[in-house]
Amino acid sequence: MENTAFQKIYTKLTNITKATVTLKATGVGNEEMATVHGRPAQVVKIVGEQITLQVFAGTEGIPTNAEIVFLNHPPQLKVSDELAGRFFNAYGEPIDGGPEVEGETRHTGSPSVNPVRRKQPSQLIATGIAGIDLNNTLVSGQKIPFFADPDQPYNQVMASVALRAKADKIILGGMGLTNDDYLFFRNVFENAGALNRIVSFINTTDNPPVERLLVPDMALTAAEYFAVDKNENVLVLLTDMTLYADALSIVSNRMDQIPSKDSMPGSLYSDLAKIYEKAVQFPAGGSITIVAVTTLSGGDITHAIPDNTGYITEGQLFLRRDSEIGKVIVDPFRSLSRLKQLVTGKQTRADHPQVMNAAIRLYADAANARTKLENGFDLTDYDERTLEFAKEYSNELLAIDVNVDTDMMLDIAWSLFRKYFTKAEAGIKKEFVEKYWAE
Repeated sequence: MENTAFQKIYTKLTNITKATVTLKATGVGNEEMATVHGRPAQVVKIVGEQITLQVFAGTEGIPTNAEIVFLNHPPQLKVSDELAGRFFNAYGEPIDGGPEVEGETRHTGSPSVNPVRRKQPSQLIATGIAGIDLNNTLVSGQKIPFFADPDQPYNQVMASVALRAKADKIILGGMGLTNDDYLFFRNVFENAGALNRIVSFINTTDNPPVERLLVPDMALTAAEYFAVDKNENVLVLLTDMTLYADALSIVSNRMDQIPSKDSMPGSLYSDLAKIYEKAVQFPAGGSITIVAVTTLSGGDITHAIPDNTGYITEGQLFLRRDSEIGKVIVDPFRSLSRLKQLVTGKQTRADHPQVMNAAIRLYADAANARTKLENGFDLTDYDERTLEFAKEYSNELLAIDVNVDTDMMLDIAWSLFRKYFTKAEAGIKKEFVEKYWAE
């Protein structure tokens, strides 16, 4: 607690809902932190002197004469190089048994960067996952979500992106993680010896769900410190944005706001955009790239959360279990990185765009062949070969457990073309065929 000499203390609540309390107060700022009956709370609405606070742990057992103390500041985080390798809760307090971080106090939730101070993203971010690097290459300063069903191993994918990505710092914002997930992330990072470049802000299912609302701002405040003050390339991983949005709807519904589509608050678009728009490439060299997870309910991408997300972000990475090979793959048809053309063939090998397009075209032919098969039509020799190719392509290049560099991915693709197709069927520019087809 800070010095209480300047803190305003009130003891009369005029209204209590499941998640919020209301009182008359003056000189209070929007998003200011407070304690209500000793519980952390935050100002969410000011109408004249009527102040509404959301109480993170819920209001059960709070009396009308509870003590309310305003702390005179919004959520804040101490930033310094000491953040690296540490695990914190939604309030920025250590949960790894280590000491408090010494550093400069920064308010979270600052506005996103003025477009004039942004630079066109142009730096490749290699993840080692071929389904991403080959078909949907990521670029520094990009914002992109994974769309995945809740039963898919998206946390494992996030952890492997964290370990493989060529970034100076990785910031993990975990929202609604089970304790197993939290321990999984901790063990993976510790065992890989990668803790020194990873900062984690964790809200588990044991914590109040409303606390999740603080996690993205905490993660991005840390990211801005490393990107702006230290000129580092920072990768921010946020999982799971659907649980974040659910927490938004809990608060707005309890404040009796009229919900919009799928019982989400009307502010959902701007709430999500406020987070994603923090992705930026700075002219001086630092960058913030945001890769998030949005879980789908029953694969429904028309739900308000993925639907709004799609308008804000620059593409999406779609995880799907491939029944042919029994592994989770990055689906080449439903995934899209809208910025990949800024780096493919420029920061990667010149044959990259051609190889990527040829492979996806042949994979599409295999999908057509599968439809013919299911409908009882005879398959041509070419159809048979595309099906064999698709199986191997999925296994060796689309599966999320593949970990090779971009040149190796391209070489694997060439070897599959040679194995199953003629040069004409592959349909790649002559100059590249001459250089890489080496039979």
